[in-house]
Parts: sequence; C-alpha cells; structure tokens
Amino acid sequence: MKNKFFEDLKAGLEDAIAHDQGKLDLRTELIEIPEPPATYKPKEIKSIRNSNRYSQTVFAKILNVSVKTVQSWESGQRVPSHAALRLLEIVDKGIYRPEISKKR
Repeated sequence: MKNKFFEDLKAGLEDAIAHDQGKLDLRTELIEIPEPPATYKPKEIKSIRNSNRYSQTVFAKILNVSVKTVQSWESGQRVPSHAALRLLEIVDKGIYRPEISKKR
C-alpha cells in the first residue's frame, strides 16, 4: 500500500516537473458546480413534507435527521445546514421522492 502511494506520488511529481519545463501538457476538465441551494422558510419545509404526504418521522428518516430537527425547522427554531438545504431541494424538485409503503 505504501509502495503504491509512493509510486503514484513520484509519478505525479515527475509529471508536474515535466509540465513546468514545457515537456508535458496536463489534461484539464471543466466541472459544473451547482449554485448553492435556496434557503427554505419553515412554512416551505412543512409544505414540502405535506405535499409528499410524509409524516415528520418519515421525512426525518428520508433526510437522515432526527424528528426533533424537522420539528425545529418547521417551527423556525433552527435553520437547516447547507447539506440539509440541498437534500430539501432534491426532495422539493422531485429528484428524490421515495415511495413509502406499509409493512404487511
């Protein structure tokens, strides 16, 4: 494992030196970075949950947060983190909409 790491590091440094000397053109990629997610007001969070017919418990499980966290967002006591805002956006836009079924 250490030997592979060393070899990769050495190869990378050799490529960097060759590039600096004009002997090598390095490949580049353009990556589209999405805009930051919008902020959601407490009523909007509740609306997302209700429009998908999720209880607070189910919504919390979908977003991987506690029920108390969902309750605090909906009451305005707390605001979602940036990661949680992205998850809310994904659910809001219908990109991720798990179907909930009852166990028999």
